[in-house]
Amino acid sequence: MISLYSTQECHLCEMAFELTKQIGISQRVEKVDIALDNDLFLRYGVTIPVLKYQQSELNWPFDKQQLLNWLDNNGITYHT
Repeated sequence: MISLYSTQECHLCEMAFELTKQIGISQRVEKVDIALDNDLFLRYGVTIPVLKYQQSELNWPFDKQQLLNWLDNNGITYHT
C-alpha cells in the first residue's frame, strides 16, 4: 500500500491524488490525514502532499514523470 499524507481541503493533495488516478494506482493509495495524528502533523505539516512506500518518500512538488520514476525505482507497477 502507498500512503498519501495529506489533509482536508488541500488542493495540492488533490492534484497529487489525481496523478495517481491518471496512472492507475489510486486504488492502491491510502489517504492519511496528518491532522489526525500529532506526530505525522509535526513531520509532514509543511511538506504535504507526500507519497510514501515502505521507506521511500516522494515529496511535493512532483509531476507525472517524476511519479513514474519513483514508482519504477520502488518496483511498483502502474498503467499509463
